[in-house]
Amino acid sequence: MSSSVIQLECQCNNYPWGKKGSSSLAAKYAAATPGGHFKLDESKEYAEQWMGTYPTTPSLVLATGEDLQKHINSNEEKLIGKAILDKFGANLPYLPKILSIAKALPLQIHPDKGLAAKLHKKDPEKFGDANHKPEIAIQQLFTAIPILKSRFTKSSETHFNGETLKEVVGKILSASDEEIVELYESLKKTEVKDFGKHTYIPELLPRLAEQYDKSDPGNLVALLTMNYLVLQKGDAIYVPADGIHAYLSGDIVECMARSDNVLNTGFCPRADRDSIELFTAALTFSPKDADEALLKPKKSDKGLKGHTQVLAPPLSEFDMLITKLKGEETETIKALQGPAILIVTGGKGKMRAEGKEHEVKEGYVFFIGYNTEIELAAESGLEAHIAFAEA
Repeated sequence: MSSSVIQLECQCNNYPWGKKGSSSLAAKYAAATPGGHFKLDESKEYAEQWMGTYPTTPSLVLATGEDLQKHINSNEEKLIGKAILDKFGANLPYLPKILSIAKALPLQIHPDKGLAAKLHKKDPEKFGDANHKPEIAIQQLFTAIPILKSRFTKSSETHFNGETLKEVVGKILSASDEEIVELYESLKKTEVKDFGKHTYIPELLPRLAEQYDKSDPGNLVALLTMNYLVLQKGDAIYVPADGIHAYLSGDIVECMARSDNVLNTGFCPRADRDSIELFTAALTFSPKDADEALLKPKKSDKGLKGHTQVLAPPLSEFDMLITKLKGEETETIKALQGPAILIVTGGKGKMRAEGKEHEVKEGYVFFIGYNTEIELAAESGLEAHIAFAEA
């Protein structure tokens, strides 16, 4: 009979926005897997480490090298549970990742379920599934600088709602390279005081232009129509389907509904940009302010000793537990009624389940099957993120 606790080997991809070599947390976690095949190359960018069963970058059972999805398929009810099988099928309904970001990701939205189904039917090679992709891991504000207001809005307009902002984004994305450069240079010449409280705009403008080019419309869309957030360790945000976003730098734990669909229109070469009409038609400016985007953790009754919080985004595919232990503390995570992926994000210690003991260290990743209680015991502190689904 298959064990319900399975250590995984998880793979990295090499998008050019990733951090290089051992400066990438994604690469360090991949390299931490004992006996794994990943070889860290200091000359390569490592952007994302994926955990789960999405077919483009699937996790493997560390002990055997078997594809995790294939292993689950042969033990569906034991590992997934009947309720999740009935609701989502045998595929894990979520996709956790570690992202290591050296420069801005493409300006993007993830299509909602209705649009994703249409895009998948029309172009299944580019849009590999029919699912939406809300995620946890920012969005929206317009600065009334004279040249921008005169170029992109009506002179009588004083209030900028979601529809106004969609029009502004469409006009910026449709502008020629020469127009974007002209606006960029005008912004560079604008005095800092004219930006009011948004002094990050003149600070970030040259940095983003250096990463891509001053003719990239993503510079203007990101800085002039979106909220700017600096997240501290432990902060979380929720990005709904169709919500415009672009991560600029840092290392994050991310989890999303099972999908890899994305529409890009900035911070990437013109040849890689999707249709402006499609992007703006799908685009929403929700949430409307920075505080609304933040996802607050709450104490979870899944942790029986009080060391566990939960991030619960407004969707059915997953929640995320965060367990933090000091010194030699212990925590018992009660049996979840669905499958889980556990990522050790700090410290080391032991995990006990099904009468067996497993070593856990930062970077280790485990699949935890349906209805399996686990105990975590820290040696000198331990932190774990656990993505899970329950029906």
